[in-house]
Amino acid sequence: MKKLTLFLLLISPCLLSAQFGFKAGLNFANVSKASSINNSSRTGFHAGLLMGSSKGVIGFRTELLFSRQGYDYKTGTNTGTVNLDYIMMPQSMSINITKYFSLMFGAQAAFLLNAKVDSAKSSGSGNGSTDKIMDLYNRFDYGFGAGVEIHPVGGLLIGAKMNISLGKLYKEAASGQMPSFSSVDIKNNLFQIFTGWRFGVKSKKKEN
Repeated sequence: MKKLTLFLLLISPCLLSAQFGFKAGLNFANVSKASSINNSSRTGFHAGLLMGSSKGVIGFRTELLFSRQGYDYKTGTNTGTVNLDYIMMPQSMSINITKYFSLMFGAQAAFLLNAKVDSAKSSGSGNGSTDKIMDLYNRFDYGFGAGVEIHPVGGLLIGAKMNISLGKLYKEAASGQMPSFSSVDIKNNLFQIFTGWRFGVKSKKKEN
C-alpha cells in the first residue's frame, strides 16, 4: 500500500499536466518486399485514445489504437484480400514548431488480433479455419513512424503519419506451408490520416 501511494504521488504531477484525448481516421495499408505478388493497398480505419504532455518545444505522446489494415493481392493463379486487425501502441516525441504545428516521430508496437483471407483460389488458406490462418502470422509487430500534426483551434488536432514495420508479417514456415500468395519477407506499410480532440489544452487569454 505504501509503495502504491508513493507511486501515485510521483506520477501525479505528470497526470495533472497530461493531455488526454481521442483520435480516429483512415488507413491506407499495403506491404513491402512483396515482389512475388502484384499487391495493392487497402483502405481501413483506426481509432483510439491518446495521452501526452508538452513542455515548450518538446512533447511526448502515448496512444492505444485499434487498426484495420491488410492488402490486396494478385498472382498468376490467385486473387483476393488479406484483412488484418491490430492493437497498436505508438510512442512518439513531438517537436512543436509553433503551437499550431508539430513534427512527430517515434517507435510503435502492435499485436495481431484477427486475420482473414478472402481468395478466389488459394492453396490451403482461403477456406481454412481462423486458427489455422492465424498460425501463419507473427502476432507481434514493431517498427517506427513519423508524421505531422496541426492544431487549428482549441483541442482539435488534424494530422497524417507514415508507419514502417520492421517485423515480418508471416512466420518462417516450412516449404509448402506458406500460402501461395505470400512471402516470408513481407512487412506492413501504413499511411494514416486522422482527426481528434485533446482535453486539457490551455488556451492563452488575451491580456488587457
